[in-house]
Amino acid sequence: MPHLLPLDRPAPLFDLAATRRIEATAQAALPPHTLMQRAGLATARLALALAPHARTVWIACGPGNNGGDGLEAALHLRQWGMNPVVTWLGDEDRLPADARASLQRARAAQVTFTDEPPVLGAQDLGIDALLGIGTTRAPEGRMAELLAQLHASPAMLLTVDVPSGLQADSGIWPTPNTADFIADCACPPSAEGRFGLKPPGHRRHTLSLLTLKPGLFTAQGRDACGTLWFDDLGVAPGDEPPTAWLNAPPPAAPRPHASHKGSFGDVAVIGGETDATRGTAMAGAALLAASAALHGGAGRVYVGLLGDGALALDVSQPELMFRRPDALPLTAMTVVCGCGGGEAVRGVLPAVLAQAPRLVLDADALNAIAQDPALQAALTGRAARGQATVLTPHPLEAARLLATDARQVQADRLAAAAALAARFQCVAVLKGSGSVIAAPGEVPRINPTGNARLATPGSGDVLAGLVGALLAGGQAAFSAACAAVQRHGAVADAWPEGRSLTASALAARLAP
Repeated sequence: MPHLLPLDRPAPLFDLAATRRIEATAQAALPPHTLMQRAGLATARLALALAPHARTVWIACGPGNNGGDGLEAALHLRQWGMNPVVTWLGDEDRLPADARASLQRARAAQVTFTDEPPVLGAQDLGIDALLGIGTTRAPEGRMAELLAQLHASPAMLLTVDVPSGLQADSGIWPTPNTADFIADCACPPSAEGRFGLKPPGHRRHTLSLLTLKPGLFTAQGRDACGTLWFDDLGVAPGDEPPTAWLNAPPPAAPRPHASHKGSFGDVAVIGGETDATRGTAMAGAALLAASAALHGGAGRVYVGLLGDGALALDVSQPELMFRRPDALPLTAMTVVCGCGGGEAVRGVLPAVLAQAPRLVLDADALNAIAQDPALQAALTGRAARGQATVLTPHPLEAARLLATDARQVQADRLAAAAALAARFQCVAVLKGSGSVIAAPGEVPRINPTGNARLATPGSGDVLAGLVGALLAGGQAAFSAACAAVQRHGAVADAWPEGRSLTASALAARLAP
């Protein structure tokens, strides 16, 4: 049965190659046509649950097996007394065997076929069974016209498996009018949503079949899918290894009563350059990271500001302790470096890279490393010395580190995060919709929490500080990064409607 995915447990994600292997294995073990019949039944059940009072259900069916799933759904809806209307784009002489059988079954059930789509009202339902995972390029011609009509309709929309045009592995939607589709998908974030997507009852839904695909959770996938449902069609993945895992919160770990501030480690935040000659001051970025480390559970938090503006006290957070960067005992601390660091961060990076046993690099530290081969070599060498490192770039920073551009990074976020992790032998957190966490020897994680409220100045600094706190508390680098990204997004998902989310408010809600 289709179901919404729970957020409190990990879920395996499989790319197209793995999905096709799972499908082939299942088809060899099951009677012919079984998987398509199960897929059609699952689609019909969800359609009935979403729009039980629909006067018309329009199913746009493509020329392949995704269209066959739609035809199977149509015959069930017809048998259940609903009014499905099918617009089918297939060529009967070129149909796959399964889809041909479904076409014959739909005709035998006297399903209505029409070349002209019906006019749908707000209570009706449209079903996109055009392409699914069969997408190799942007829809064109008649298919693009039908897809546009589905998206423009006031009716609820249910997509079978993958929104037509969306790349299932990457979450890229390469249609010419992508911006229009994404704008149509957009809705305010809600605590009721799943994966930060649309809450149940919104007009856009996707039913992923057999496996969950990585592209449903990152890049444009989350906006494209709306509310995401899943049915494994009664098939287990067997020995097929996941391409990635959906990130989930770690098990709760209560703090022992017999604890003290030294039990949870020291974090030093180095950044926040002030340059009087240029009239710039970025101390706020470092203070946000420090606040996140403090609220995220670090035992003690030090701030080493760069440039002209070293402070003796943050009166709003007197718990923070200020030191000159050269006065910090780096070998005894977890260091968060780069938040608002400006040009001055370049001067402290050699010592930080050499000495910090646990290190989070963000923002200007990443930009400085991208421009300096010596710093890149120093970063890469940390793993051999047993020093833990986490990078937290946004797509443009990742592109600089990989000597490419942001478009290429976004075109395959899983591959980009893995390339960063391999290149620098560290944990890489590629931020964005569906943040990706990668590390050498680990299956990547795609994070399902978070929403557009995090698109606010300083939220990345908060994430860096939280990673630092978890590292200082004793978590391994990959686990700390996964837990921090999940918690960071979960706070945004739970944020009350009608209240703006600022980075300082976000940091204050990061209680362990």
